[in-house]
Amino acid sequence: MLIKRYIVNNMNEAMVRIRYELGSNAIIISQRKVRKPGIKGLFASKMIEVTAAVENSEKPQSLNVNKNNALQNKVQEILKNKPVQRKSEVSNIEVPKQRTVIEEKKEASAFKKDNIETSELIKEMKDMKNIIEKMAHKEDIIEISESEKQITKILEDNDYDNDVIQWMVAEYKNKFDDNDENYIDNLKSIIRDKIDIENVEINGKMILVGPTGVGKTTTIAKLAGKLALIDKKKVGLITIDTYRIGAVEQLKTYAEIMNIPFKVVITLKDMDEAMEEFKDCDVILIDTTGRSSKNTMQISELRAFVDKVKTDNISLVISSTTKNRDIEPIINGFKSLNYRNVIITKLDETTVYGSIINILFKCNKPVKFFTIGQNVPDDIKLLSKEKIIDLSLGEDNIC
Repeated sequence: MLIKRYIVNNMNEAMVRIRYELGSNAIIISQRKVRKPGIKGLFASKMIEVTAAVENSEKPQSLNVNKNNALQNKVQEILKNKPVQRKSEVSNIEVPKQRTVIEEKKEASAFKKDNIETSELIKEMKDMKNIIEKMAHKEDIIEISESEKQITKILEDNDYDNDVIQWMVAEYKNKFDDNDENYIDNLKSIIRDKIDIENVEINGKMILVGPTGVGKTTTIAKLAGKLALIDKKKVGLITIDTYRIGAVEQLKTYAEIMNIPFKVVITLKDMDEAMEEFKDCDVILIDTTGRSSKNTMQISELRAFVDKVKTDNISLVISSTTKNRDIEPIINGFKSLNYRNVIITKLDETTVYGSIINILFKCNKPVKFFTIGQNVPDDIKLLSKEKIIDLSLGEDNIC
């Protein structure tokens, strides 16, 4: 029988030491509050004296076994008795075992209280930080000049993207005096610098790519009509859009009306044959299947046809009605096709034109054409910079 006394600050400390030194089979014989010996003990907080024992044939050398024979006999007697009798004997000890549980609960409660107080302090600090940030933001708003307010309002009213607005306001502050009354003209000069127009004659092969529903098929029909009927070029028309119901028949009808040769391509081998058949044409226009910019597999399939054609004259077709948050994913999704310019469609289907600048700002590519209606071939135009600026600021419209 091994018996040991521990002087500890609390029962948690006692339990840890007892389990570590005596093992999990040890039992607590007694516990009582005591003071440290000497004068210092009079002024110090009370400690707990815990007596524990374990039945063991071999005692560790590190343990100081209590030599009180009477106490040892008492412990042996308790351990040999039946569970019911053992409980009766233990109940006669100075402090019952149940008190240990109570003290543990008290300590757990105190720890929980400390955690709650810490959490509340952190929350208060976060709230204070938010208040300071809001106050700082309000101060920024108060300090904004009248011209900046007007510029921001004009751009917001015309559906400019927030990122574009922030850039333009910052650019305005860098270039112009806040008190300049010609803020509209100054703003136009900033917008003008972001517009690039590709005014190059179309020859050779030209491919139109883009998401579904932006009007690629109608756009390529307008281009074919303009080149064949107005510019008097020999045009060949190819489509690989065999997925959309009616797309082939629609383009075939346009080709027959304009007396333009037309070919449907399904495989890469078909593309080689079509290129050979149309080798004498001044311009070969190729319509592609609308693809989701998020579907990388579909974009890769389209890339195989684009690579087969071997041309750098690739246009991304995107609608002016596209939501601002969708513009950037579309632009980035088709980047792997290395498009050279953009064609912006459906200007007749919207009343605000800030999306034109949003598209040009985010893609950083020149604009080739705009489509402004359903009439083939009339409703495809190359707009001037001034026309684009006036449209984007609400000073002009598409009738």
